[in-house]
Amino acid sequence: MSAHPALAVERHTAFEDAQALVTGTLFIALGVALFKHAGLLTGGTAGLAFLLHYATGWSFGAVFFVLNLPFYWLAWRRMGAAFTVKTFVAVALLSVFTELQPWVIGFQALTPAYAAVMGGLLMGAGFLMLFRHRASLGGVGILALYLQDSRGWRAGKVQMAIDCAIVAAAFAIVDPQRVVYSVVGAVALNLILAINHKPGRYVAM
Repeated sequence: MSAHPALAVERHTAFEDAQALVTGTLFIALGVALFKHAGLLTGGTAGLAFLLHYATGWSFGAVFFVLNLPFYWLAWRRMGAAFTVKTFVAVALLSVFTELQPWVIGFQALTPAYAAVMGGLLMGAGFLMLFRHRASLGGVGILALYLQDSRGWRAGKVQMAIDCAIVAAAFAIVDPQRVVYSVVGAVALNLILAINHKPGRYVAM
């Protein structure tokens, strides 16, 4: 039996990229709203923004936007101009959406378990949309890739170490039960990515 001919890789149009950035960040923003209402947090730069938000009362969107600023130079060097621009747009959109959400959505009742699972699934789906259009939400993931290139440190281990440090710090600010639910949310988020974000499963650029 002859092998199937290789599929031609199609590039996304500007409109396709734009709708993915808007839709993906809207999904993630809704997940953030669920997490915020239930007092949960996640890893990476968003986790740091959650910690500062809970500890100081500062706006999550503004803190998240500012925390990402130092990482764009690394993104430009490591991932190129197009990735950096789309990532900047995604971060800005998420910051704006999270600021506007209290005007359009509220929760009368929300259990932490549901918030953890549904919020994690929504954020995982949103990240998947961004990744498939060569964008991200910046932050420590870019730093991990940079340290892997410059120092030889494994990116996965660097990311895990940072996330573990965020979780450890959370115990001083967030109720321990909320931290446990946050871990459940992280599992739900990463389950979506682990199952759906694999090489060869998606061929558009």
